Amino acid sequence: MGIQELIDDFAFLDEWEDRYRYVIELGKGLEPLSDAEHSPANKVEGCVSQVWLVNETRKDAAGQTLLHFRGDSDAHIVRGLIAILMRLYSDKTPAEILDIDAREVFAKLGLNEHLTPQRSNGLYSMVARIQADARAALGAATA
Repeated sequence: MGIQELIDDFAFLDEWEDRYRYVIELGKGLEPLSDAEHSPANKVEGCVSQVWLVNETRKDAAGQTLLHFRGDSDAHIVRGLIAILMRLYSDKTPAEILDIDAREVFAKLGLNEHLTPQRSNGLYSMVARIQADARAALGAATA
């Protein structure tokens, strides 16, 4: 499912309580992290809940570098937010990741208005981490 399908699904749900339930359901489909991956090195700073993000470098059929992300949290709603981020960023080139305007997508989903300031800060901390990983991968590719 792409991000546009997610935006369409959100638009279909009238009540925010239904949308929250949907976000939580999305989180149940995350790829699992191993116990070893729940490490301080993978922990995202700036989140109220505990959040871990892992990225793996892959190659597409044309040989381009793609970043595949996986994540986890100790909070159900945050796991759902991670699932949204995975749809937005995972399996894209570093340049594509850096071109994505997360604020615009979150506005289309209505997340900006319906998340607490702490959750929003955590969400943007995750985005910053993903973008930093993309910049690092881009730098490694040009080195």
